[in-house]
Amino acid sequence: MATQEQNIEKLVDTLSGLSVLDLSKLKKALEEKWDVKAAAGGPVMMAAAPAAGGADAAAEEATDFVVTLEESPADKKIAVIKVIREVTGLGLKEAKELVEGAPKVVKESAPKAEAEEIKKKLNDAGAKVALKGV
Repeated sequence: MATQEQNIEKLVDTLSGLSVLDLSKLKKALEEKWDVKAAAGGPVMMAAAPAAGGADAAAEEATDFVVTLEESPADKKIAVIKVIREVTGLGLKEAKELVEGAPKVVKESAPKAEAEEIKKKLNDAGAKVALKGV
């Protein structure tokens, strides 16, 4: 039993050292390997299907959003990098690579309020951002 607890503790220490980007890659890999979809904690309630409106209604009712950095003007790059670091927890090098490699996903899945806040911060810094409902 002690060996199993030590293995778990070692795993937690290893995972704690990963960057947000690496954790996102790990999440995707585990989803593919186990054929599951990771969801935010708590029970999930199924919403009734919209009676009319098709894709528009579904997009309006999306609860999670993908935040994508579309572009960043060269003269605003430093401000955008600062916001990316604040929002994602990435290191300077990783944040710089994300900004320079735009269009890039900043946040895989964020609640609407958080996604809107991230978009506002990046727009205020001079970046062009897109939100897409998941």
